[in-house]
Amino acid sequence: MSEAKINLDDVHPISFLGINNQNFKLLQQAFPKLKIIARGNEIIIKGDPEEIERLSDKIELILKYLSRYNTITEEKLVDLLGDIPPPAVSEDADQKDAGFLLVGNDGAVIRAKTPNQIALVEAANVNDLIFAVGPAGTGKTYTSVAIAVRALKRKEIKRIIIARPAVEAGENLGFLPGDLKEKIDPYLRPVYDALDDMIPAEKLKQYFEQRTIEVAPLAFMRGRTLNNAVVILDEAQNATHSQLKMFLTRMGPNAKFIITGDLTQIDLPKQGSSGLLNAIHILKNIPGISIIELTVQDVIRHRLVKSIVNAYEQFKQID
Repeated sequence: MSEAKINLDDVHPISFLGINNQNFKLLQQAFPKLKIIARGNEIIIKGDPEEIERLSDKIELILKYLSRYNTITEEKLVDLLGDIPPPAVSEDADQKDAGFLLVGNDGAVIRAKTPNQIALVEAANVNDLIFAVGPAGTGKTYTSVAIAVRALKRKEIKRIIIARPAVEAGENLGFLPGDLKEKIDPYLRPVYDALDDMIPAEKLKQYFEQRTIEVAPLAFMRGRTLNNAVVILDEAQNATHSQLKMFLTRMGPNAKFIITGDLTQIDLPKQGSSGLLNAIHILKNIPGISIIELTVQDVIRHRLVKSIVNAYEQFKQID
């Protein structure tokens, strides 16, 4: 009798086993000749070597599906246990829908919804440094986080790193209560909101504990080499010229950097000192660097947000 062990670390055990172990019971019914044991984050299989190999292949398909979609229905599990793998495990969805990114919590499909958001996704597919610039509500941060989570689910990277210049606190966070994560959390709430939509709560907690997802103030990037990661710098309009240069030079061999910002909301003492503004001007003609400009037409919040952004733009021109 042979034995094999399969680790479930990349998915939540309940997602794999099902409510009241319903998925696990289907596995046992499909392979009655094998002894299948669920123990914590591990599946132990005992029996005929050829049957073990068949079941291992099926479990690999199931785990791949769960890694992409977070959840699995009984009907889909039955399909996966059949002889022909279903097209849902392939990349067909990406090819048919240019804006498709991933399936988030509760089966919600997360996609780029406007031409410029789709352009951001396509730019991230081919370039390692992307600037996403535009007014509030255009999906810069949300789309960037979705790109990062998709890469993590596909195992193209090992971690996601998120930074933001804490201008409101003068980048001196020592007086704020709590540890480093708690100090910077208020400034990264939009990022957390996006992550909450895309990753189950328990899995997200695990990612933070294992530092698979890391958040830090921009000032704490100094001296590091960031590799095997998607690195997002949010609200980059509030980074100075020297800070942004420091950040950009942290890029390792297998890293993708996405810099987001709104040039109409610069909180620095002197607006002309924005590192984002300078970086776009300096780097715009370098191959491998993409600059995506989102506009008021990409606003996907409440219908009034477009009117608000337009009104402030007109006021600025009059002033």
